[in-house]
Amino acid sequence: MTVLDAPKAAQPDVPEAQDAPPITHRPRPWWQQIWRHKALYLMALPGIAYFIIFKYVPMGGLVIAFQDYSPFRGITGSPWVGFEHFIRFFTEDTFLMLLTNTVVISMLLLIFSFPVPIILALMLNEVRTRLFQRSVQTVIYLPHFMSWVIVVSLFYVMLTTDGGSINTLLASWGLDPIPFLTDPNWLRPLYTVQEIWKTAGWGTIIYLAAMTAVDIQLYEAAEIDGAGRWLQTWHITLPAIRPTIVVMFILSIGDFLELGFEHMFLLLNSLNREVGEIFDTYVYTAGIQNGQLSYATAVGLFKGLVGLLLVIAANKLAKKLGEEGVY
Repeated sequence: MTVLDAPKAAQPDVPEAQDAPPITHRPRPWWQQIWRHKALYLMALPGIAYFIIFKYVPMGGLVIAFQDYSPFRGITGSPWVGFEHFIRFFTEDTFLMLLTNTVVISMLLLIFSFPVPIILALMLNEVRTRLFQRSVQTVIYLPHFMSWVIVVSLFYVMLTTDGGSINTLLASWGLDPIPFLTDPNWLRPLYTVQEIWKTAGWGTIIYLAAMTAVDIQLYEAAEIDGAGRWLQTWHITLPAIRPTIVVMFILSIGDFLELGFEHMFLLLNSLNREVGEIFDTYVYTAGIQNGQLSYATAVGLFKGLVGLLLVIAANKLAKKLGEEGVY
């Protein structure tokens, strides 16, 4: 018998090697996470403090919407009335007028004002002369830094029937003057035009920033394939900034009933109030001028809740359509 023919010694059973379990890191405590990124939190601290002090803390005052609030008694001493102010608001004829005026003006802003910054940004993106592009940007940004008092005053000087430049020009042509400032039919178009003139230029900043992230090689490849500037804009630029457009649209939906007090208040007068009175101006009239603080708070709470529901609905719709949404 040779060594090769000798029986092999029995080998002990050795279990097969198994894959080693993945190494998992224990999550750091929240305070360690904050300390690790302390520089970022320090930069965000002023913004956080602003929202806490001016946005969240005042929410505690919403309880007076369910009280017959008196400044002399305070929140703790004022009697509770439940939903009495809400029932009064929904049953008054004023509610339908406020809702109609606010919805109509908000729709005008969504249809006409919302697309203007996108169009301006696309046009500026096509300008190849850097000096001309920056000059145009500066000019269209300027109205944003003007207060609504200045903006409305400028339009008043141009549109008033007593020596206004527009009506003076119409008179030189033999036409009758147009009462832009007192005719109810002109209030909503005038409001929309002023809103576009003041905010459109500033809104282009967001879309121009989104366009800088588009890969330049996509334009070069499209140009080699024979695509012109219009096709490149339609098939490359617009799809690239679509998530930004969706986010801005959702935020605009959230402000659907939030038209702002100052702008409309400066345009209102006794002749156009029927078509211009909105929730913001009505809250001022009822709460500050008439002293109905609880009733005005109920109106403001209703407006805020509707805006919240609109944001949630728009965000869910955006996600169903394949977009990221706000959250």
